[in-house]
Formats: sequence, C-alpha cells, structure tokens
Amino acid sequence: MRACVLPVAADRAWGGAVLLILVLGCIALPQPALAFGFGDVVKRAKALAATSYAKPANDLPRSLQRLAYGEYRQIRFKTEHALWAGEGTAFAVSFYHPGRQFGHAVKINAITAQGVRPINFDPRHFDYGNNRFDAADLEGLGYAGFRILYPLNSPELKDELLSFLGASYFRAVAPGQVYGASARGLAVDTGLPSGEEFPRFVEFWIARPARSDRSLTIYALLDSPRVTGAYRFIVTPGEHTVQDVRMRLFLREKVGRLGVAPLTSMYFYGENQPARAGDYRPEVHDSDGLSIHTADDKWIWRPLVNPKRLLVTSFAANDPNGFGLLQRDGAFASYQDADAEYHRRPSVWVAPKGRWGPGRVELVQIPTPDETNDNIVAYWVPDSQPAPGEPYELEYRVQWQVPAAASAPLGQVVQTRRGHGYPAPPAEDIWLRVDFAGPALGELPPEATVKADVSSNANGELTGVRMQRNEALGGWRMTLQMRRRDATKPVELRAHLYTQGDADDPRVVTETWSYILPAD
Repeated sequence: MRACVLPVAADRAWGGAVLLILVLGCIALPQPALAFGFGDVVKRAKALAATSYAKPANDLPRSLQRLAYGEYRQIRFKTEHALWAGEGTAFAVSFYHPGRQFGHAVKINAITAQGVRPINFDPRHFDYGNNRFDAADLEGLGYAGFRILYPLNSPELKDELLSFLGASYFRAVAPGQVYGASARGLAVDTGLPSGEEFPRFVEFWIARPARSDRSLTIYALLDSPRVTGAYRFIVTPGEHTVQDVRMRLFLREKVGRLGVAPLTSMYFYGENQPARAGDYRPEVHDSDGLSIHTADDKWIWRPLVNPKRLLVTSFAANDPNGFGLLQRDGAFASYQDADAEYHRRPSVWVAPKGRWGPGRVELVQIPTPDETNDNIVAYWVPDSQPAPGEPYELEYRVQWQVPAAASAPLGQVVQTRRGHGYPAPPAEDIWLRVDFAGPALGELPPEATVKADVSSNANGELTGVRMQRNEALGGWRMTLQMRRRDATKPVELRAHLYTQGDADDPRVVTETWSYILPAD
C-alpha cells in the first residue's frame, strides 16, 4: 500500500491531538515480511547432515501400491480446492495423490506473514474415478507432490506451469508447450558401477504471493544417505518459464560423483538412428541434443543417441556459461505423433550465476527398449567436492524455453543423419550427413567458400569429406564417409565450418558438432 501523512492546521485538532490525513499514492509502506526464508532451510539441512540418515518408510496401503498406470491417472485433484483458489492471486497449487511408485509422502507447508502452516492431506479434495478404496486406506496419507497453476496460455484459465513429483525431480513448461524433459535437485553417482543414489525433496515451503506478484518462491529440503541440502526456487512465467535456483549442500560423507543442476530426458530414436520396425513415427524423443556454451565463448552440440550399452562422456567446462538438453526440431512432421506431441516439448537450459570453478559437463546415455524410460542425464561435475559438513553453495537459472533462446549466434546443427544412399557402399562404410544453418551462414555472400574442419579419435578413419550448399535449409551440408577400425569401441568425431578470409585468418561460422558413434 502507498500512503502520504500530512499534518493539518492546529485549529483542525480534536481533543488536543493533531489530525493526520492519509492520502493514497505518496510514499510506499513496506509489505509485511514472510515468516520463513532460505536461512531457515539451511539450518535444517545442516542439522540433518549431522545426524544419521533415516530411510523413509513406504507404508502406502497395498491398494494404492498395486494401482495400474491407467487407474492411477484416474485420480485427479479437484482444482476448486487448490491452494489460493478464488483468492485473486495469479498462482494456485494443486496436489498429487500417492500411489504406484510415488509411495513416499512429502511435507508441504504454506508461508504467510502470520507464520507457517502445514497443508494436510484430504481425500475429499480428489476425484477417484472408477477406483474404489476403503476409507481406512486413505486416512492419514500425505501428498506425493504438487503442481503450480498459472494463466500461462490464457488469462481466463490457470494451466499447469510447474510440477514437483518423485525424488528431487521437477519440470515446467513455457506457453504452448507440454511436459517433456525434467530437472533434478541433485544427481549422485549417476552412471557409476556402484549404483546411483537418488536424493529426495522431503519437505517444501511455498510462499503465498500477493495479488500483483508474477513470481512465486518455493523452498525445499533435500535428504539422502550422503547429502542434505537447502533449495530456493523463484519461478517466473513469461515467454520462457524461468526458475532461479539457490542451493546449499552438506555432505554426510563423500560421494563418488556429484552432479550439479542435473537434467533428465528421453531419446529413443531419431534422425541419426533408424525408427524401430513397424513404428509409423520418424522420431521419438523429448530432446535431440546436448548444447554447451563454454567460458571462452565456444558452442558445442552433441546429438543424442540410444546406445546398446551405457555410454558416459564428458566435456571440460570450467566456469561454464551454460548447458542444456534441447529439442531443436519443433516440426510436427518430424514426429507425426498427435498424442505425445513431441514437437511441443521444451528445451531446458542451465545458466550458472557467478563462477562455478573447474569442472566438466557430463552426459550419460542409457540403453532403452522403449519411450517410457528417461535414459538421458546431463549435469555439471565440480573437480573437487566439499568435505563432509562443509557447506557448498551455488546459484543458477533453469529456463524452460523454445530452442532458439539458447542457440549459438553462429550457424548451428539442425540435423544429423546416419545412413547411405544409392548405390549401397561397402558394408564397413559409415555415412553421416550433417546440416548446418542459421543467420551466420545465410548472410554469407554467394561466392563464399565454406570448408569443414573435421577430426576423429584413433578408432575412426575418415575416407571422404564433402561440402555442398543446402538451399532448402539456407545453410550447408557436410557429408562424411568413414570406417571404424574396431567395432567394439566407439568413435568420437568433431567438426565445425569456416570460411577462408586471408590465408592465415579462417573465420569460424558454426558451433562445433561433437558426435559419438557407440560401439556395435
């Protein structure tokens, strides 16, 4: 509220007291402070790290554990019971029912200027569809997670904007999109033979927004056998949905691999891997590549694959400018799936705040027999981790967006295709066609000569490189012909395009294409 305090003449005083008049619009009176903040979560995370880990009990009734996928999807929260529904705020909160693999309840609290209050489970707030449960099975349950609702696509209707459900997973969308790739609070020992540890958000605090607020603040407490953590998420919808994340970790004991700002996605098949026999869809994936923006302003693009066995690769990235799992191909014709709508899946970009220090971006690609498994994980790994009990804090931004928002200013890879044409070459030959496009290429004069700088690791033998203008895409196509020396080992390829100005001054005009041919 804004108010102005004006004194009046003494002859207007009543009973010896001078009358004060409040006039709207003069000075700003501060909003009341909330009763809870990031420091409160930090205290809890630090205290939790000093205790032994207590594994959460999964005491979900059998009737809920045994729900089939379709049965669980019938359980819907009644939006009229959403938190802040009808109170004039832009945001509202609905909740997930426990069931199937979501057997661990999380504590959820609302923060106001008056204090913190728990949000308790109420079965009357759900529509159970055709499911029938004993009332005793529903007594005393907690929520499995929650959704943030916001008028994202229309001012008349609140859509799902953001979801927290399962372990430390969360996902969001921008306008016109559907859920796809996910993010996580933390990844621990991903891809190691020892097995992965999945930290969980065990408690949330959601700050009640004012009517004029267009950002929402959420706090979370993370716990796992070896790590605890305090998190703050400031969520801001817009052309892209932005989450500003602050985290402070405490290790109970050292971990094998600490994965910061992890992203998770699915890649079944695509341009560089043929569709499975009988599937009408040309491509099936939530993301088609990993993009990295290095501290020295270089851009790297790694197309994703569905390998035959676990494939873990990494890129040195000291103080990275950003990385993300992108869905660059947004054309319906590339997927032909009117149900899953893969062409509407968001790209997810992580932009560090401040200096992160020495480390690497790691990409884990896991074999999957179908599209129901998230088999892609990307995260940043610091070269050194804190000692047990010592705080480790980082801040970053997660942006859910259309692909162009995280694209290199140079030409970029728009597709990578593996396969030969006619006539068929020798069986041992491998052909790759890589198309580059973008403003940096489109602005080149017609007489420009574009060349490819291509390299391979020792297991690949390049037998041919051809460049040609691709008028259909407004760019250039690079065709590689090669052979693999040892079929049981992968081949790593790198290439970028350049134009020759002066003899000693080549001008790089594209990002770096970095490709893995997995072992057969």
